Amino acid sequence: MVNKSEGLHVLVVDDEQNIRDASERILTRMGFKVSKASRGDEAISLFKQEGHSIIFLDLKMPGMDGMDVLKQVRQMDEAALVIVITGYATLETAIEAMKQGAYDFISKPFEPDQLRIIVNRASEKIQLKMEAERLAAARKKTLFDLSTEQSRIRTIIDSLPNGLLVTNKNGQVVLMNPAFKQLIEIDPAKGIGETIDQYLPVPGLCDLILKISMGRYIDYEDIPAYEFALSENKYLMAKGQPVLGEKRECLGAVVNLVDITAMKVFDRMKSEFVAKVSHELRSPLATIHEQLAIVLSDIIDTAPQSDQQILSRAKEKTHGLISLISDLLDLSRIEEGLICQEPVPVQIDTQLKEIIKFLGAKAEAKNQSLTLEIQEGGLTEIQADPLALESIFGNLITNAINYTQNGGNIRVVADTVGGNVRVRVIDNGFGIDDKNQKKIFERFYRIKNEKTRYITGTGLGLPIVKELVQSLGGFIEVESEAGRGSVFTVLLPVNK
Repeated sequence: MVNKSEGLHVLVVDDEQNIRDASERILTRMGFKVSKASRGDEAISLFKQEGHSIIFLDLKMPGMDGMDVLKQVRQMDEAALVIVITGYATLETAIEAMKQGAYDFISKPFEPDQLRIIVNRASEKIQLKMEAERLAAARKKTLFDLSTEQSRIRTIIDSLPNGLLVTNKNGQVVLMNPAFKQLIEIDPAKGIGETIDQYLPVPGLCDLILKISMGRYIDYEDIPAYEFALSENKYLMAKGQPVLGEKRECLGAVVNLVDITAMKVFDRMKSEFVAKVSHELRSPLATIHEQLAIVLSDIIDTAPQSDQQILSRAKEKTHGLISLISDLLDLSRIEEGLICQEPVPVQIDTQLKEIIKFLGAKAEAKNQSLTLEIQEGGLTEIQADPLALESIFGNLITNAINYTQNGGNIRVVADTVGGNVRVRVIDNGFGIDDKNQKKIFERFYRIKNEKTRYITGTGLGLPIVKELVQSLGGFIEVESEAGRGSVFTVLLPVNK
């Protein structure tokens, strides 16, 4: 328990020594530091030197009386509490003393308990005042720190190279940094407070920001990035997230805007370069591949086995290069948006049967079982690009054949689930360990181990499959275990 008297200095002013000594004994035992004075002028001198918190002051003393001492003390320190001691207690005397600033009064003769009660009351008042001053100082410091922090944050936001926009839950703009205004080409003097559509000339993005502001998105990962063009030479990308309160309630949205014009120009140049080089290489490589095939067929009975192996290896490598060029051209078309532009009605079960029939010979060459299982009644017709579907399922089934041992089993199972067509390619092949499952959809990534090192490929098949599935509004996932096989699942919406 805190001692309220600790640190407080009391001055007892009385011309009677027994009053001074008795008060000193009581107050000292209570923990107060005590000084004594027998005259008014002596009291003033001590007060100037020591600055007491509480003064017990006798009103009737020879020389300077208590009322004069009270006036001077009040002039020097209004915070000091003066308790008047009087042996001539009348209502008028008490009222006059209180008017002059006395805190309280006590009449002589007084009991020790009376002294203790009144000094404790004065001590509590001082402690409360000190605590109030401390809290006021702390609040002032907090407000100053908050103001400084707000100024610092505002400076940081204004200096960000990316555009920053913040809305409230009603979709009204509450903050915009200069970079945002510059990127959107808004008048720098335009203020905040209006709805988002008054600042952004992009209805699709406005709709997305409004949905984020209203808490329509729970998981940040579900919020898509939004790319748009302000002109033929200016491309921007916006990424939004909800602003959450202490109780995880949505308070609005924060949107980050980035200029991706340079990236788009680079991608266009890269695609043009890849397309040009690929076209220039594919024709001579195809010619070389055909000539190697003719030479091999002519010397199969006459040339040494070693020469035939060299030519076969060269033929295999040229075929790999042609496949790589085809994959690069497919990626270029996907990036340019030239695939899946005009979807048409497609019966997936018919297409799967044709792909299985075409790849059946490849599976038979490895003594593999390749089967197709379609739900009773057939699959629902979907709107899609037939060439994209052929590439998706052709790649997945070819991979299953390549990465399954001789004599293995491959099943293609197709059904309809919750408004989506689901196709699963299931094998009991080599499988994929956990660390590689996260990378197989990366471009040019190939799994290298004792079982797969002799399998040729470009490392572009699965990335192409993923991008085509996403362009159709679908989803692809893999479940696999090393040594036990893999299941690739594709979900495609019936109505995109």
